[in-house]
Amino acid sequence: MLTLGIEEEYLLLDPATALPVPMAEQVCAAVDLEPVVHEREIQPELLQAQVEVATPVCSDLAEASRHLLRLRHAVSSAAKRTGCRIAASGTAPRAGLAPVPVTRNARYLAMHTVAPQLVDEQLVNGMHVHVAIPDREVGVAVLNRVRPWLPVLVAMAANSPMWHGQDTGFASWRTVVYSRWPVSGPPPHFIDLADYEERIQALFVAGAITDRGQLYWQARLSDRYPTIEVRCLDVQLRVDDAVMFAGIVRALVATAIRDEKTGPLPSPCTPELLNASNWHAARYGLDGMLVDPEGRRRGADAVVLTLLGHIGQALEESGDTRQVHSLVHRLLRRGTPADRQRRVLASDGIKALADLITEP
Repeated sequence: MLTLGIEEEYLLLDPATALPVPMAEQVCAAVDLEPVVHEREIQPELLQAQVEVATPVCSDLAEASRHLLRLRHAVSSAAKRTGCRIAASGTAPRAGLAPVPVTRNARYLAMHTVAPQLVDEQLVNGMHVHVAIPDREVGVAVLNRVRPWLPVLVAMAANSPMWHGQDTGFASWRTVVYSRWPVSGPPPHFIDLADYEERIQALFVAGAITDRGQLYWQARLSDRYPTIEVRCLDVQLRVDDAVMFAGIVRALVATAIRDEKTGPLPSPCTPELLNASNWHAARYGLDGMLVDPEGRRRGADAVVLTLLGHIGQALEESGDTRQVHSLVHRLLRRGTPADRQRRVLASDGIKALADLITEP
């Protein structure tokens, strides 16, 4: 059984205006008063209207669910005490005239000096799933096998249709915002761990990045933990959907480890096709067609069901089949969180949309 952990990023919104508010420092201080939250489990993010939480290492989905519920409720309570609300949306529904201030951190301030407009517009929130790997060499092989499935995850998890008060037409505008950084999108195919490290070193030599935290690939080896970190998912409206994706990602990693041992070759996927598939997934979500890992254009539902078939054995072995299948079929019935945001906005307006994304 592979252990896992989840990180989630939240917006801080004014309850009256639904505008982002720079209150991360106050919220983190208020959470410190909560006896159920360890100081390592919450921290500020790049901009002062964002906070991030991180679960401990979890052995199963039930444990992950308990920790996420605990953290969401604790941060939500702290935010209310300081006069704001946390919002689980990949982008803010509205934006003020002035940019949100950058968190007072040397690394973040340096990033703002280099790319001020990009940082000012980095008011986007994701969820990251960490899954344990035996070693980094195996981790590179897992990256190669997981990368063709990343656009499918982007489509399923889409929860960021709004930007500056307007519907972007994209299901995951967060994916587009992140794609503007020098090292971003689906990771390339690597020959082995040495190739992975050599290519990262080349980025340092070229001045493309100044630290490994700027490797914004949608999946990468973690430098802090012995894990694969999948970063392509928008933060989810509800905990049960976040846990569903944790189960899917863990099963993808377990399947990749098994396939690497048994010999099937990874699905061939050229960088240009994978990038185009990723863009298409961010644009349309589950509305219509998706490109599957073999490069075939198929109905979105069929591709998602193919994913379930691909990870079926791993789900059975972890005992997650029933939970993950039930939640995936619910997702296919009612649409992505981006679809839900649009329906609420169309029927009840911006206030109802703000209420939707700020429910704990």
